[in-house]
Amino acid sequence: MKFIDTLKNVWKIEELRNRIMVTLGLLLVYRFGAQVVLPGIDASKLAEFAGKFEGGGIGALLNAFTGGAFANASVFALGIMPYISASIVVQLMQIAVPYLQKLQKEGESGRKKINQITRWLTIGICLVQAPSYLVGLEALGVPAEAFILGKDAMFYFSSTIILVTGCIFAMWLGEKITDKGIGNGISILIMVGIIATLPQSFIQEFAARVFESNGGLIMILIELVIWFVIILLSVLLVMAVRKIPVQYARRTASGEYEKNIFGARQFIPLKLNASGVMPIIFAQAIMFVPSAVAGLSDSEFAKTLQANFSDIFGLWYNIVFAILIIIFTYFYTAITVPTNKMADDLKRSGGFIPGIKPGTDTAEFLDRILSQITLPGSIFLALIAVFPAFVFQLMGIQQGWALFYGGTSLLIMVGVAIDTMQQINSYLLNRHYDGLMKSGKNRKAVA
Repeated sequence: MKFIDTLKNVWKIEELRNRIMVTLGLLLVYRFGAQVVLPGIDASKLAEFAGKFEGGGIGALLNAFTGGAFANASVFALGIMPYISASIVVQLMQIAVPYLQKLQKEGESGRKKINQITRWLTIGICLVQAPSYLVGLEALGVPAEAFILGKDAMFYFSSTIILVTGCIFAMWLGEKITDKGIGNGISILIMVGIIATLPQSFIQEFAARVFESNGGLIMILIELVIWFVIILLSVLLVMAVRKIPVQYARRTASGEYEKNIFGARQFIPLKLNASGVMPIIFAQAIMFVPSAVAGLSDSEFAKTLQANFSDIFGLWYNIVFAILIIIFTYFYTAITVPTNKMADDLKRSGGFIPGIKPGTDTAEFLDRILSQITLPGSIFLALIAVFPAFVFQLMGIQQGWALFYGGTSLLIMVGVAIDTMQQINSYLLNRHYDGLMKSGKNRKAVA
């Protein structure tokens, strides 16, 4: 009842209610577009093509991120992934390109220019991916008779324009959700795409267990309990922080600092997993390279290598996958958490870590602490990423349902859900209501 009262309080706040309605409306548009097939393709003959993505592999991952649009040959077949790729490239280029570093320091105006560069790079990536997708349709299982008007130059040109426009429109929807709705729009689009495939995967697992007498309802119950435990562990991974105490000197009336025990005391929160899901995305992209290269040779070693790295639930695949995740976690954390800048900002603001000298010593201390907490964080992240292979091999869970037991899909769902709930919480607290997971009574304003 308290949770229901809290939901009523959410609906009472007009601004929050409008933002939620805008978000749901834009998500409905996105899901509708994912079902619209490209002109010139017979939708009734795509069943065999869609079946290619029910198991594992990079195709299943892309199809999950696009909410089935990839397998539907939809106008949103490229989804939002080109924009994600462009964002990653621009973020990495900010380390080496002085112009981007300058823009990063210019504040809001620099951020707008970086966003514009990201959009143009997204279009460039789309112009490469769209023709590749169209060329690969028939090779991936779309029958020739599905192309009603044939595969001539006009089909490729018009379909490429539609796919690029679809990606840009999806990007626009994400930005509008961020501005006018609730939560991070791009992340919410990815999460909705992932969730769209969840009911079908669970129904298939339920049918396999119950109707085929393969464990029955007891196994379904056990699987759900394990799934909720993994979700709980993922929440702990996303929210876990190491708090570094910081002491701020109190300024006197004359403008001088008094470094005494009466100064303001705060914390620097260093996240256990500061890199998020990026190490998994990087590692997953590299894991498909050995299989592609081995496919160019007919030797026995190449065939063995291709077989091992084509099975995402195989032993060697997951061992190498876990090692790459640990390596990329350290790499991505190092480039995204600027300990030197944090130490300089702390020194300029009159703050210091008790027992540590400001400046270089503070930067070295933060870097050492970050390295220490990144090791267990990276191992934990790697275990969650490879856990679908464990449940598939040990419990015989269907491949589609096993993918929701870890990896990129689960971490994105958890991370986006937490971020959205925190934004709703801030609206409630600003209007003097208790938080989303608290009791729903009205709080008295503090004078």
